[in-house]
Amino acid sequence: MRTLNYTQSVRPRLRRAALAAVPLAGTALGGFAAGHSGYASSIDATQGQAVNPTGTPAARLPDFADLVAKAKPGVVSITTKLHAEAADNEIGPMPFPFGQMPPGMPMPGHARAIEARGSGFIIDPKGTIVTNNHMVRGASSITVILDDGTKLPAKVVGTDPRTDVAVLKVDAGKPLPYIELGDSSTLRPGEWVIAMGNPFGLGGSVSAGIVSAEGRDIGAGPYDHFIQIDAAINQGNSGGPLFTQDGKVVGVNTAILSPSGGSIGIGFAIPSNTVKTVVAELEKTGHVTRGYLGVEAQPVQQALSKALRLSGTGGALVAGVQPDSPAAKAGIEPGDVIEKVGDQQIASPRELALDIANLKPGDQTKLDVIRDGEHRSVDVTLAQLPNEQTVAAEEQGGEQSGQPRLGLALAPISPEMHDQLSLPKGTKGAVVARVQPGSPAQEAGLRPGDVIVGVGTERVSNPAEAVRAIRAATKESGKAVALRIVRDGSPRFVAVTPAKPADNQG
Repeated sequence: MRTLNYTQSVRPRLRRAALAAVPLAGTALGGFAAGHSGYASSIDATQGQAVNPTGTPAARLPDFADLVAKAKPGVVSITTKLHAEAADNEIGPMPFPFGQMPPGMPMPGHARAIEARGSGFIIDPKGTIVTNNHMVRGASSITVILDDGTKLPAKVVGTDPRTDVAVLKVDAGKPLPYIELGDSSTLRPGEWVIAMGNPFGLGGSVSAGIVSAEGRDIGAGPYDHFIQIDAAINQGNSGGPLFTQDGKVVGVNTAILSPSGGSIGIGFAIPSNTVKTVVAELEKTGHVTRGYLGVEAQPVQQALSKALRLSGTGGALVAGVQPDSPAAKAGIEPGDVIEKVGDQQIASPRELALDIANLKPGDQTKLDVIRDGEHRSVDVTLAQLPNEQTVAAEEQGGEQSGQPRLGLALAPISPEMHDQLSLPKGTKGAVVARVQPGSPAQEAGLRPGDVIVGVGTERVSNPAEAVRAIRAATKESGKAVALRIVRDGSPRFVAVTPAKPADNQG
């Protein structure tokens, strides 16, 4: 069975001896490459002469040595240390698909500290670094290793779990070499690309291949639009750059499809145009805001197309409308087929989600809709996606007034999460979507996937209520807050002592 794996290399401490097998594998690969030195020609068995089937001079494969030499100083290795409980959460059963457990990993419940190793790249001389969210999620500390071997502590500027992008910052005390983000919209299948990173802890590795396909949906999130490549990427390549021959980054290597956890030539990278947008928002506010329409949509199948008197199978069929959402206020109804958002043609529900997410809360747009076989236009004003309503973000204003903070990111409970999180029927509350490294919440043992159902004796039904209740409970500085949570289907209390604003460096 094929398994989708994030390309993060995670290993327990003191397991460096496992790398002893790597030189042998490297020798075998070197021999394979040498055996293909005459690949451009074929042999005419009848004449005993080498012939070129194209009738033109044998083409030489490109040499990437100069490009690699220029780009390599801007690529970094990243090591994250995970608390034992957070480590178990990263590699064990989770409410979201995090991939297969890498070989040699301790099973959940083994309380020993581990390290996760991955990649990243510098995008400005001030030390701003792009990597994957799954590389830094749950980390108690993050260390960046520059190409010259310098080790620097890194701070998380912001993360976006929905696109798996994270931004870090290091202070080297001097300008650093950096790499520019290019235009991923110009990529074409068959184009040469080069991947760089830190596979299995072997920093500074380079592999080359071609773009296999564009716009891949691999089921990792609602905004999947991956570049598929056949360049070898493995665990530890997570967050590393994907270059074209002009030396600009067109993607961030993120995942592989593999039955064994190793590369079989099917890798996926986040397009640089997505990364540009996300990074700009993370640098500005620490989080990403997206437009919200409030519909549940499905593809238009052939049978449905005939039943709905449609001319084709394009568009997004509205299966449900969220109460009090922008769609509900605009009069969108189940059974409507959305064909356009503004001037953008919609071919599928995924394209609808992407186009709406690219708009901002408060933006007005026009939807072209088919209802009962008739075309009509609907004006809608988008709201903010009820995604990660973070306690940290909401308390930034409170921080100025001296209010303590916990370091939590909360999200609403979606219908799908009830089964994924083993929640009792009718459970209401706020899902812990992210825990800030080194925060009071992490020290108290809270982790992503926990569901906060109460603060003290007060019940909470959503993130907004949880924020208000936590704020009220933390008015008295130094006082612990009792959070009632559900974890793995079982209720429990967790006491969190907020940090003073002056003590919080996140």
